Amino acid sequence: MGLFDFITGSKSPAAGVTRQPPATLRAALLGLNRDSAPWQVRDGAPEGVDLVAEWKIVEARWVEIFAKASLTKVFKILMKLDEAKGEVRAVDQDWTVEWRAGVPTLALSAEAFRGQKVEMSFGTAIGFREDFSPGVIYEYRFATGEIKTPLQDAVLANGWRWQGVAFGKL
Repeated sequence: MGLFDFITGSKSPAAGVTRQPPATLRAALLGLNRDSAPWQVRDGAPEGVDLVAEWKIVEARWVEIFAKASLTKVFKILMKLDEAKGEVRAVDQDWTVEWRAGVPTLALSAEAFRGQKVEMSFGTAIGFREDFSPGVIYEYRFATGEIKTPLQDAVLANGWRWQGVAFGKL
């Protein structure tokens, strides 16, 4: 464990875990996708990286949930596979989102983040339901760990190191 691993969130696989080929790791990371998750892993070619994990902020099924939660950030994890070092280099990014009539619009903002981030937001709305009975209308919980933990687990299970990048080149 390196001196800055705690700060960067870097993790090494357990001793004795065999490193799998990059294609196997990539398939494992893409295999984390499921319809019930509010995040996805996709090809990162448009961003110049290998893979991107991000909230499904523009997917029709999730738009209403994100809008009700007043989520104002788009959180992404950019990942590059470094086969020579056997590590996945990862950097977190977030951008401000503006909601207009329930539709997400990326707003230009002076605020952006690059590095390693741990963040959580949650809430519950209580009111009258359609049958006029009182109760919970919706609940939500969004945490960066909800995306990051399964990614790290898959990387470590495949014998690769998760290298969080706070400064420097991805």
